[in-house]
Parts: sequence; C-alpha cells; structure tokens
Amino acid sequence: MEKKIENDEKLHIMRHSLAHVLAKAIVSLYPDAKLTIGPAIDDGCYYDIDLLAPLSPDNFSAIEKKMDEIIRKGEAFTRKEVTKAEALKLFKNNPYKCELISELDPKEKITIYSLGDDFVDLCRGPHVESTRSLQNMGYKIHAVNGAYWRGNEKNKMLQRIYCYGFKDKKALNSYINMLEEAKKRDHNKIGRELELFTTVDYIGQGLPILLPRGAKVIQLMQRFVEDEEAKRGWQITKTPYMAKSDLYKISGHWDHYKDGMFVLGDENKDKEVYALRPMTCPFQYQAYLNKARSYKDLPLRYDETSTLFRNEASGEMHGLIRIRQFTLSEGHLMCTPEQLESEFKSCLELAIFMLKTLGLEEDASYRFSQWDPNNREKYIGTPEQWDEAQSTMKKILDDLNVEYVVGVGEAAFYGPKLDIQIKNVYGKEDTLITIQIDQMLAAKFGMEYTDKDGSKKNPIIIHRSSIGCYERTLAYLIEKYAGAFPLWLAPEQVKILPITDRNLNYAKKILEKLEEKGLRATLDDRNEKIGYKIREAHNMKIPYLVIVGDEEQKTKTISFRGRGNESVNGIKLKDFVERLIFEDKTKKI
Repeated sequence: MEKKIENDEKLHIMRHSLAHVLAKAIVSLYPDAKLTIGPAIDDGCYYDIDLLAPLSPDNFSAIEKKMDEIIRKGEAFTRKEVTKAEALKLFKNNPYKCELISELDPKEKITIYSLGDDFVDLCRGPHVESTRSLQNMGYKIHAVNGAYWRGNEKNKMLQRIYCYGFKDKKALNSYINMLEEAKKRDHNKIGRELELFTTVDYIGQGLPILLPRGAKVIQLMQRFVEDEEAKRGWQITKTPYMAKSDLYKISGHWDHYKDGMFVLGDENKDKEVYALRPMTCPFQYQAYLNKARSYKDLPLRYDETSTLFRNEASGEMHGLIRIRQFTLSEGHLMCTPEQLESEFKSCLELAIFMLKTLGLEEDASYRFSQWDPNNREKYIGTPEQWDEAQSTMKKILDDLNVEYVVGVGEAAFYGPKLDIQIKNVYGKEDTLITIQIDQMLAAKFGMEYTDKDGSKKNPIIIHRSSIGCYERTLAYLIEKYAGAFPLWLAPEQVKILPITDRNLNYAKKILEKLEEKGLRATLDDRNEKIGYKIREAHNMKIPYLVIVGDEEQKTKTISFRGRGNESVNGIKLKDFVERLIFEDKTKKI
C-alpha cells in the first residue's frame, strides 16, 4: 500500500530562499567569492562557494549579522527569464555558473532570481516574495566543509557552508537540542569509546578496523544469520573477491556501475583487467550454470556472507554506515513466475524476523524503488519489461499489505526493489536491507530451466539481503542501544570483579563455570579498588558484573549488578547461569 510523503513545501521554499540570503551575505563580505550551487536540504540549506581564503567558525557570526540585515530590509525576490546567451553574459565572471548554463538546451528559457538591486543568481526557484517572509525563521550557520565541484574529486575543492533553517527559533532550538542528544549516541563516538572499531588515516577512508569486541558482535550476527538462512532452505556458496571485466560486461555492471568499482589494471594497456566485486550476483549465477536445471530444481536459493568493495565518494562516507569495504548477508534466488510471490514473501518475512530479533523493526520504513523513465541510460531493458516488473512488484507489496513510499530513480539498473530504510541518530536515512526482482539478467547469462512442457525458460531472480551490511547494522545497533547491546550480542557478557586478592581463586572458579556454559566472561584481577573496577566495567556497557567478596566466598554464592540499576546479593551461581543462558538463547531485548 503506497504511503504518501507529506512534504512541507512552504518550509522547503523558505529554506531555498534562505540559501540565496546566505549567498548574498557571503558575497557582500567576500567580493572575490564565486558562487556555485545552493540547495535546500532537510534541516536548512547549504551553498558551495569558491573562496580565496578558508572560512572558519570565527566567520559565522559576521555572515549571520549580514543575513539579519538583508532579511530585515524585506528585499524582494524577482524572477526573470533570459536566453542562454544572456545568461552566459550575465555570469561571464563565474566559470561554475557558465559551465551549468552551457549544458542547457539553447531553446530553453533560463530563469534567474534577483534579491534586492545588487544580487542575482541562476535558479529555477520558486522563492518567497520577499525576505519579510523569513523574519520569523530560526537559522544558524553551523558548519563549513570541503566539497568537490559537482562531487567529482578531480575537480576543485570548494567550501560548503551549512545553515540550519526552521520555521521559528523554537523549532531551531529544539532541533539543536536533539542533535546534542544524538551526539551522545553517535556510533562514531561510542564505537571508539567501547573499542569496537577504529580508523587509520594511512589505511584509507572508509576502511575501518574492527577491533576484537566489534568483530565479535559481527561474528555473532553472522553465525545467527547463516543458521537461520539454512533453516529456510538457503545453500551457502563461497565465490571470488574479484573477476575479469568480462564478467561485469555480461551483467551490465561495467557499463552502469564501473565508476563505483575498484578496477585493477588499464583497459588501454593490459590484456586482462580485473575489478573487485561490488556485489555477488554474477558470481553466484555461475553456481546455477554449473549444470542443467529443471523446474523441479526451483526455487534454488544461494546465500553468501560476501565481502564487497564499492568506491564511495569521500564526502559520502560516514563511520561504519557508508564504507568502501563491507560484508553483506547476500543471496540470490532463482524461481518460476508462479513461485515469485511466495518466495518474495519469504524473503521479506526473513528480513522482518531479523529486524525484530535485533530490535530494529520499529525504526524501519519501506521504499518501493522504481526506475526513472526520463533517465533511461541508467538502466537495461525496455519500458515494457520495466512496467511488467514494477507492476508485479506492486501487486506483491499490496497483497502483503506493506506500507511503502515510492522512490523514482532509486531502482537497480536491472530491476525494481524494496528498500528497508533506517535512520541514524541525526535523521539521515540509509538502506539496510534490499529485496529486488530481476527479470533481465538470467537471459544475459544464459540461465535457463526446462519447464513441465519441455520448453526452455529463464528463471526470475530475487536479489536479497537478510540483515544487510553487517558493519552498517552494527552502527545502527550501537546507536539504538547506546552501546549497551542485548546479552546475546554483547561481546563481553559478564565481568567478574574480586574485591581482594583473597577472593581471586574463587573468582577463577566462577569464570571456569561460566566459560564451560559458553558464556563470554572475563576476570578483572588487577590490584585496583572495587569501586574503580565497577565504574570502568559499567562504562564499557557490560551487561552483568559479578562481585566476589569474603561473604560470597564463604557462602559459595555470588552477588551481581545488572544494567538498569539491578542489584542481587547472595544468589547461587547455578541460578545465575540458568538466567543468562535463557536470556542469551531467547535473544531477549
């Protein structure tokens, strides 16, 4: 069931207008500035500007003061249509605007907007009538970052000035307070404090190092996912990390995804050029092609814990959420048309089961990602094939009563997909899990099956992930639980804290019993005060702290502290172990 997106169009126009006010203020203070583009965004606006001198937070108040002046004057926004030649003449001293104008159709009318008598910008609009409409807005310049012109690292680095923009100062302050709280849960911060991962400049951006604690969480998820997939009839494969360009040319990735791949070699010089794999599908197809297939073999489900490589732009990378090397719970399912709906449903049910188990289901939303018929070079296949695939997927989603929004232009180049989206603590949305219908690639690879009537047919392929990218999932779990993972995912479940050296031998026996039962426990035998040990273990978000003193040693019991201020004294070790095993086995949140 399609869900309509409620956009605050009025606020969007105000933010777009605010971007022009920001640009005019900067040009007023820095006449050498060359403007490029300045769109409205979810929390305000930004403007990319070429400046001789770098801006810093020290400059923000002066720019804001100038913005205040412009807004108080109530200057009008005036729209005008010009020809391409007129626009080129008007912006002759700005190579960035001229580049944009030169790409436009000469027959097309170009719109410009004036703000007052001394500022004009290339813009489609719309805008508010005058800056009087912005007088009650809450706005604040909050950051300046580097940004390559048009997002291409081969181009000049510009300065991107960000400005919050909300309907009033109360909304602005509420948003800023929300961000302050979000910083406390930011996985980049907590993940490093809890020694889950780190990054190293000379290894490279988007290439995190998972430390033992973080690697353990991912190992626990991976084993769980592989076992659950096996229960549902998925067969595991192991395929190469790279392949010759020939493979990607058959699949279409070479033509439609090459810029996002790490290519090894030069097509103009080398006989064979390889590329690290950005996805596993063309590799797993070879398992299908290993022998002749019949309709009796279908559905055929292959899964793999896949290490993938994607050449993300430097400005897009963020912590563990968007990286260049990652691990995916990837799978490909070959089926007949009659099996498609039930198999798609099974893939969706598996994904929802994973989200529920992790405690992320309430944070998820669904997007039906479709092709953009006005940008056909991005895709393979005919309009008729896309209409058929999207109609089929819409029927499946509606039959399953999935509430979704439509994302035009978000489809894979070979087919539509259902994207399960999650927002990070700052409200930015990324895809965690995808389920895609593909009616095209089987024919490209010659994948066939013999049907009941003896005819040869191409199977329909479902591309899916069941838990998504493990690193990204870890990031969302860190933020969801502020690092205090459920017991089954905690890298360290129990910390044993002897009060004195007299209690050390008894503490070691407790450790042995816990380890015998498969629980992840450690012993803190340092010569430190018990209060210090407790605080340190608490800061590491360990679910249970076992305190061992003379009384516990004498009575052969334990005392423990759980998260949430739970404190229990004099409990039998056997009862404690049974409690933890139950909590671990049931994956209690």
